[in-house]
Amino acid sequence: MKNLLNFRRSSLIIFSIISLCFILIRCIDSGNKKNDQPISENTQFSQYVGSATCAKCHKQIYDSFVLTSHNLTSQIVNEKNIKGPFGHGSNIFHYSHDIFVSMEKTDSGFYEMEHNNGKETILGRMDIAIGSGNKGKTYLTWKNNYLYQLQVSYLTSIHGWVNSPGANTQFLVDRIVTPRCLECHSTYAGDITLGFSGQKFNPNQIIYGIGCEKCHGAGAKHVEYQTEHPNETIGKYIINPGTFSRQLSLDFCRSCHGGGIKSIKPAFAFKPGDKLRDYFVIDTTGKKASVDVHGDQYDLLAESKCFTTSTTLTCLSCHNTHDNERGNIALFSQRCMTCHNQEHGTFCTIKSESVAAISSNCIDCHMPEQKSRIIEMKLSNSNKMDEATLRTHYIAIYPDATKKYLAKISAINSK
Repeated sequence: MKNLLNFRRSSLIIFSIISLCFILIRCIDSGNKKNDQPISENTQFSQYVGSATCAKCHKQIYDSFVLTSHNLTSQIVNEKNIKGPFGHGSNIFHYSHDIFVSMEKTDSGFYEMEHNNGKETILGRMDIAIGSGNKGKTYLTWKNNYLYQLQVSYLTSIHGWVNSPGANTQFLVDRIVTPRCLECHSTYAGDITLGFSGQKFNPNQIIYGIGCEKCHGAGAKHVEYQTEHPNETIGKYIINPGTFSRQLSLDFCRSCHGGGIKSIKPAFAFKPGDKLRDYFVIDTTGKKASVDVHGDQYDLLAESKCFTTSTTLTCLSCHNTHDNERGNIALFSQRCMTCHNQEHGTFCTIKSESVAAISSNCIDCHMPEQKSRIIEMKLSNSNKMDEATLRTHYIAIYPDATKKYLAKISAINSK
């Protein structure tokens, strides 16, 4: 009997210890969830249909939109969209005499291979291309549901290879891609880790490019309703950014073109029509002089007189996101003319050239291309850095740019 009582007493003590441990673990786990990162609020992948589905009813818009840089900003790598020379000799990027990377085309795909003092190692397959190709492309590789930026990227201006942006002169291996990267280079990416700091993605739940649903919201419910009600002319369960207030319109573009903002909610939680401050911490300490031309068009525009003296100017005043307008300087200049014209007494004051010559190009004088301090890329076997050039969105008077443009016009007219 005594042994039985001792056994029961010991069993009770052990059970109590196990129970306390279980409760402690639950408390710690609960505390971590509360104090670490919030559980994902992302819209589920099943609510998205992809831009190709939109083409069934909006074919004209779709056919134009698929050619835009937004749509092409991320793609699964294939023969059609790969950029870069793969021929013998032109497929090499040298870090030094003994260390170089070769870009290889094989039956199973395109690869970057490290060569270090005669030893060859696979860095990764080029699985995803980031960038439309107008300026260049950088490549990502999958490793156990993590995405990494590969070491060497393609630069269009030299039709050759450079050290990937952000690496400067270093040979960086396993540079991880964060949810924030994909948030601005894709429409949706399923995050396996369910937190906005998580790095793992579901390869089968990525909608590449900035597609229709990035601006108009997930479309499954809309497609279902419109299919069942084909005569309904007012779109249901879809967002029309054209109805936004000025601030909400600016907020949406600023989410990717606003530079110093930091996520406080899970990636892809922010939707068109949301207030930016509810999802991001916004850095308001920056001045125009410190704002880079890459990735922060909003802060440059916000400093411009065109913006500060207007109550209606937004990104959409100048950009039709449904069309590929890249490089169409005359078209953008005509949009400048809606405000800067002779009727309003705000037309260009330069008298040395014809009205036609001036009105066809406001851009080179007032929004010249400038070098990015952020996007610098090392050239092969050299300490020389190549800086990407982008048009500044600080609209102003640039005397040197104006002189350059006028000299160009004069040279054309003298022929």
